[in-house]
Amino acid sequence: MTASARRPETELYTPVKGFLEELGFAVKGEIGGCDLLGVREGDPPVLVVCELKQSFNLELVLQGVDRAAASDEIWLAARLSARGKGREGDARFRNLCRRLGFGLLGIDAADRVHVLLTPVAPSPRRDPKRRSRLLDEHRRRQGDPVAGGGSRAPIMTAYRQQALLCARALVDGSRRPRDLKATVPTASAILRRNVYGWFERTAHGVYGLTPAGQEALRRWP
Repeated sequence: MTASARRPETELYTPVKGFLEELGFAVKGEIGGCDLLGVREGDPPVLVVCELKQSFNLELVLQGVDRAAASDEIWLAARLSARGKGREGDARFRNLCRRLGFGLLGIDAADRVHVLLTPVAPSPRRDPKRRSRLLDEHRRRQGDPVAGGGSRAPIMTAYRQQALLCARALVDGSRRPRDLKATVPTASAILRRNVYGWFERTAHGVYGLTPAGQEALRRWP
């Protein structure tokens, strides 16, 4: 296994996020399977997706193709090869990305971002429902708690953030959903569905915290 194969894509997240933020996008990681999702508000808003890999390869291009139907712009970012002999120097690879309308970003050893190819054509909108889900998750998620490029740890989605707020409200004892509504408007549905097993019904219409919920608060303080 090569050294680059062992290095996580998350180390590319910060420099690429900074690059997109300079273009005016609000960027968050790991939304709807996208390593980075940037939104520039407007009417309509502009969605940009960037996928990360330690080296340019076909899998990176295929990820871009998969995301293209739900976004307005696709960037593919990877670490530049040490001797300049990677796919980024292959005219055929660049030609393919140019035809697809994808932009290419190369990150050097000092984490500087180099624009290798600028998106030249808007990606076709063929999946408005998926686009809407991505935009909704980006807007509802508080802050940017997850670095893009990782896939092993549970993702801090907007729903998980809301469930954690409910859990924190139950630390001192059982409460009714209406008691939590001011902080979490969807508290009733979250407690009732109990997706993560953090809550339990202690009386009619009253919910408390399970050991799993207490462990979740220790994991995500």
